[in-house]
Amino acid sequence: QLQLVESGGGLVQPGGSLRLSCAAKGFTLDYYAIAWFRQAPGKEREGVSCFSGSKGSSTYADSAKGRFTISTDNVKNTVYLIMNSLKPEDAAVYYCAADPPGSCRNDWYAPEEYDYWGQGTQVTVSS
Repeated sequence: QLQLVESGGGLVQPGGSLRLSCAAKGFTLDYYAIAWFRQAPGKEREGVSCFSGSKGSSTYADSAKGRFTISTDNVKNTVYLIMNSLKPEDAAVYYCAADPPGSCRNDWYAPEEYDYWGQGTQVTVSS
């Protein structure tokens, strides 16, 4: 059974950092694209970044470029979202999602492209 388990959220001050984890269970990263989304109250779910398991490469939304980085641990079958220089507007529930093609689609930021989702982890950015 394919499952995604997120962890690592919490409260951080503006300018701080967090590392979110997305542990994949029941499948290997090589054959899937893993995307990170976030959703703030009253807003639509927004694509943050996508990792292509078959290529080992990542793509980022403009809001994440230069501040967020994806890394992976193939032994743990886990994808990490490392977030630096956090801003209050980064506060949201963060989700990871999996899509069977090993490469991120052109519309990787569209939530409807993903069949598998984690439960989400809350990120709060506040002083």
